[in-house]
Amino acid sequence: MFRIETQADEERRRLVRQRLRESNSRSSPVMAELRGTPSDSEVPVEVYAFDGDRLNGGLVGEAWGFWLHIRLLWVEESARGSGLGSRLMAAAEEHARDRLGCVNSRVETFDFQAPGFYRKLGYNHVGKIEDYPPGCTEHLFVKRL
Repeated sequence: MFRIETQADEERRRLVRQRLRESNSRSSPVMAELRGTPSDSEVPVEVYAFDGDRLNGGLVGEAWGFWLHIRLLWVEESARGSGLGSRLMAAAEEHARDRLGCVNSRVETFDFQAPGFYRKLGYNHVGKIEDYPPGCTEHLFVKRL
């Protein structure tokens, strides 16, 4: 009989991650080959825009497995439409490609956020999750760098 627990635990989380990596490496030659290379570790990718000392925009993501994963992109409302979002994206993509060896990029966005923005930047829509959260749709976009 198994005992199930729902309590957060850092040590258990680390152990589950380690065991999953080991299992994935045994199951996938691609994952096994990735292990121990610079692209096996998540490397933060962060780009920020300031007007003086004031933060006007930022992009937060990471590079892993030759992919840039954009987690967060925000532009101050007064700066929207100025091209700042495009400049943040271009800087992150260039950094990820030229310094971290990324060949692709991915980003998720909600229907009320910026699907059109990512299409304009050359991202291809590859999937969506409807009703996530209820009443919204999340979209997945990818781009070859």
